[in-house]
Amino acid sequence: MRRHFAAGVAAVATVALLAACSGDPAPTTTAEGDAPAAGSAGELVIWSDAERAEAIKNAAADFETDTGATVTVVQKNFEDLRADFLAQVPTGEGPDITVGANDWLGEFVESGVVDTISLGSRAADFEQVTLDAFTYDGQLYALPYAQETVALIQNTALVGDTAPQTFDEMIQMATDAGFGDRPFILYTNGAEGDMYTSYAFQTSFGAPVFVQDEDGSYTSEVGMGGEQGLAYARWIQANGSAGTGYFTDTVDYDIGNELFASGQSPFIVQGPWTIPTFQDAGVEVAVNPIPSAGGETAAPFVGVQGFYLSAQSDNALLANEFLANYVATDEAQQALYEADPRIPALTAVAEDVSDDPVIAGFLAAAQNGVPMPNIPEMGAVWDFWNAAQIALITGQDPDSTWTSMVASVEQAIG
Repeated sequence: MRRHFAAGVAAVATVALLAACSGDPAPTTTAEGDAPAAGSAGELVIWSDAERAEAIKNAAADFETDTGATVTVVQKNFEDLRADFLAQVPTGEGPDITVGANDWLGEFVESGVVDTISLGSRAADFEQVTLDAFTYDGQLYALPYAQETVALIQNTALVGDTAPQTFDEMIQMATDAGFGDRPFILYTNGAEGDMYTSYAFQTSFGAPVFVQDEDGSYTSEVGMGGEQGLAYARWIQANGSAGTGYFTDTVDYDIGNELFASGQSPFIVQGPWTIPTFQDAGVEVAVNPIPSAGGETAAPFVGVQGFYLSAQSDNALLANEFLANYVATDEAQQALYEADPRIPALTAVAEDVSDDPVIAGFLAAAQNGVPMPNIPEMGAVWDFWNAAQIALITGQDPDSTWTSMVASVEQAIG
């Protein structure tokens, strides 16, 4: 990163943002002190996908009126945003702001394409996990606006809507309802493995994939070794083909959804994207936090969406003002939610949309959760981790399988 640029902006931006967050924004003025004519106060270019572009334009309309600035929203495919931002920002051709996911952050910081932002007192208005998701080495690098996670979904016609507190309690509820052979559906992406969906069970054993600092930043220290990790590995194996048989390596996305939607099992851990499928099948669902298997809180991964500020922006202060005073508002976050229904990052708006009990269940799960790791080292984890899950489910020795997986991850990240 161009640290001389970032340091200069940060010092001035913090003052500007604190002032902006404490009241109405002061109009941008010319050198002579007069309010500028429309369009003369600078231009912001924002990259967005089609789903969120209209909501951003609506927030920008008030900003343009108040400041005289021009905001241009460029629509791109979401799949292209990350690579295009990395490629174009260093050339000076990228946007001032882009929409993006929190797990892009490590690569963005290491490539020097993003700058820090400051929310001042407004930070207290956000769900903490959403701020942690965009924190890297103790610095906040994006304005969060939405979050999503997996949760326990249950068929209320089969087991009621009471939330089980432990994995064993959940199994007993299903067994009592006549589903002892298939009490729970564990999605594993078939024989590929899927530790993303299962992660809450692992954290309930006290075995995080990476250790976090007190400020929420992820370190590169692997946290899933030791006795806690081995206990989790033994639990997976005990519920696979060598034990209860609850877990198999045959459940891909479609199969898992069909098993649940057709009433062949009363419980599944999945995300909000599956709810329409279940409701279309006529299933009445309840959504609750994931129950603990290991005695500690079951903390799923939380993916967060937000707005990154380019390190090469010629209008960094203007962009900061737009984010802190126009996007970080209840109205803007409500509009973004309506455009792309993910739980808002602002607590007040999240609580408003949680009048829907399904959304309330996913919010409760997210409030137990931890952010998807945003460090580059996470890319070296998935292949070893997912393969270990399948090996354990199919009956391999838990201690040697897990120990070997952790060693492979540590070696891969150096």
